[in-house]
Amino acid sequence: MKKIVIKFGGTSVGSIEKIINAAKIVKERQLRGEQIIVVVSAMSGVTNDLIKKSKQISKNFSAPELDVLMSSGEQISCSLLAGALINLGVQARSWLGWQIPIYTNSNHVNAQIIEIKVDEITNFISKGGVAVIPGFQGVSGDNRITTLGRGGSDLSAVALAKFFKSDSCEIYTDVEGVLTTDPSINSEAKKIDKISYEEMLEMASLGAKVMQPISVQASMIGNIPINVRSAFSKNSGTIITSQNEIDYKNVVTGVSYSKNDAKVSLVGVVDKPGVAADIFEPLGQNNINIDMVIQNTSSDGKKTDITFTIKREDSNKALDLIEKNKDKLNYNKIIHDDKVAKVSIIGAGMIANPGVTHRMFRSLANEKINILAISTSEIKISVLVQENFTQKAVKILHKEFKLD
Repeated sequence: MKKIVIKFGGTSVGSIEKIINAAKIVKERQLRGEQIIVVVSAMSGVTNDLIKKSKQISKNFSAPELDVLMSSGEQISCSLLAGALINLGVQARSWLGWQIPIYTNSNHVNAQIIEIKVDEITNFISKGGVAVIPGFQGVSGDNRITTLGRGGSDLSAVALAKFFKSDSCEIYTDVEGVLTTDPSINSEAKKIDKISYEEMLEMASLGAKVMQPISVQASMIGNIPINVRSAFSKNSGTIITSQNEIDYKNVVTGVSYSKNDAKVSLVGVVDKPGVAADIFEPLGQNNINIDMVIQNTSSDGKKTDITFTIKREDSNKALDLIEKNKDKLNYNKIIHDDKVAKVSIIGAGMIANPGVTHRMFRSLANEKINILAISTSEIKISVLVQENFTQKAVKILHKEFKLD
């Protein structure tokens, strides 16, 4: 008998009507003879509202208590979905993270799953029951509720699929699947039938919001195929699987973008061994992630300009840290620009197809879009452009690589 994990995102359980719709999907699957474990997110907007309430109490709200608070959103949707299934005549019940239990470490607000006990739920679903589990949560060794960080419900689904050795893991959302780009800025976006773990990981980390990078990484490590599909359509979704399962007809699989970036340039830095480490060490120690890095050395080899990108919300902290170390860094001035965006093309097909870089750069140049920084890997090329060119750049690249 086929065993599956089905996960419903916040938009799929965002109202009572949608919860009833999700229950009907589960019942239909059960009638096929499948053993089912359901994972649910909080109803859309609930978690943000809970965090907002915590900040009204304190800007430094206790992390363990924040976990208790945030996990309550999934508990509500879990109970409502189990109740909806029972009302449809399905044998169902809810299990909270601590009841299973899902054991995690004690890293509150961003915990990692260590172990999931399977015996009780395995027994229940083998007798025709449907287990409904709230995503995003677990319990630490000291018996405190923990949460898994943003995107944690997807991570819960992948982890449950692994520990229960399920045949498939299906993520139900409000879109048809993984699209070639964001349809809100390019109506020519289309569904991708199959995409590799590596490509999906790049797209997720570069701005695609269908799945969080941590859950994609977990599925890749566990070699767990995922089907991303719509809760409001009968159409097949997107299969996320290993590269050897995919026939690469297109050089580029998708185009992603991010508007949450800022560019920092240190001009006239004395060029000597260790200068880059001196710049980036205090940033790393303060949990500021560095993305693109460009270094230009003067013709006499005495001075260099170092440009890098960070998340926009880290800008003030980064500039303060650099200013505090000015004497040690010995630079002339700082230039800061937070009106930039990162636009990326992703595709494992690029590995065997030369000329992709030229095509990308030429198509942008033809539209007078200046490239401010470049970052590459085997399966992606990212460029930094002025933010007001984001939509234009995405559309141009989407058309250039025949994704329309």
